[in-house]
Amino acid sequence: MAQVSVTIAGRAYRMACEDGQEEHLTGLAAGLDARIGDMRQSFGEIGDQRLVVMAALSIADERADALARVARTEEDLARVRESSRGVTMLAEDSARQIAQAIDDAAARIEGAARLLDGGTA
Repeated sequence: MAQVSVTIAGRAYRMACEDGQEEHLTGLAAGLDARIGDMRQSFGEIGDQRLVVMAALSIADERADALARVARTEEDLARVRESSRGVTMLAEDSARQIAQAIDDAAARIEGAARLLDGGTA
């Protein structure tokens, strides 16, 4: 288990993470620290704890929006897949009908050729 030191809202924290995840965790902490810094600039000194809670709520709101977009995208994809299945079935049916029409035409042509050669249809 790896450990990294991160600074959030001016406080240093020692965090444990899985090996190889150090850079990811450091990046997440830097993003949270930046968010808190932006809020501090917008709202002034309203208390570190309040700023951290506001930043967490802001991130939770963005996450909820992202999850809703993912759900809508998955629903759209399911509809597209269903439509493509219908189109595929229609195309396969059309191909069968065309093949049957070609077979029928070939049989009629062969029958006509036999008649022309003096045979019977």
